[in-house]
Amino acid sequence: MRHEFIKMHGLGNDFIVLDSPARDGLSLTREQWRALSDRHRGIGFDQALVLEPPRDGQTLAFYRIYNADGQEVEQCGNGVRCLAELLRLRGKARDGQLLLDSPAGHIKARLGTPGIVSVDMGEPRFTPQAVAFEAAGQPGPHYSIDVQGQAVQFAIASMGNPHAVIEVPDTATAQVSTLGAALESHPRFTRRVNVGFRQIINDSHVRLRVFERGVGETQACGTGACAAVATGIRDGLLGRRVQVDLPGGTLFVSWEGPGSRLWLEGPAEVSFTGQFEL
Repeated sequence: MRHEFIKMHGLGNDFIVLDSPARDGLSLTREQWRALSDRHRGIGFDQALVLEPPRDGQTLAFYRIYNADGQEVEQCGNGVRCLAELLRLRGKARDGQLLLDSPAGHIKARLGTPGIVSVDMGEPRFTPQAVAFEAAGQPGPHYSIDVQGQAVQFAIASMGNPHAVIEVPDTATAQVSTLGAALESHPRFTRRVNVGFRQIINDSHVRLRVFERGVGETQACGTGACAAVATGIRDGLLGRRVQVDLPGGTLFVSWEGPGSRLWLEGPAEVSFTGQFEL
């Protein structure tokens, strides 16, 4: 049996989108997701996004997210922007806005110029409990773990999914593949963690590389950009609207601080459509 998919990306952070595969008699195992994500023998993607019918009268749809390793995860900033753009193309947006539902809760999207989407990512949370991190008595807001013989300092934030943010002098020379992998699976992060390497250019501009949980380094990470900016604003290092340059391009993050909701803005595009058979 063949199943249709849509390939999309936000700054090179790429996805396949499936419409309610269970409705078509398709229930994918973790191994099957991994096979589809293979860039040499499958379709290739960072995450798979599954659109399901709404679970309440307020929202347009419910969605699930599966990483390239087949693990279901809570949230994806670039992914939800792609879903919002797809629903716009399908004529589903109402007055340039829509509301979606996810395992991390409701997500509101604003649709501006075609291909540009802003999403309300909620209020960042900075507690160890929100990130499923064993703080081992460290008071925060910054923490340290011994990794590969060095004490690694980082901040933590939850954007519906867990993030650690490391300050670096230059993202070009950051130890993303080695240090990112070591932190991502460190036992003190009990649900694993996304690891961001942030370089502050000035109070409205940062560079960022992200080692994503269950994926590896990606071209862009929307929730990673949110966590990098939120921790910087909380620490008094950044202003209220920040340009985030990632390997795949630029996102903008806006946050007024505690008690307010954070917005993520950037491009979302359809790459192609296709079919697969399992």
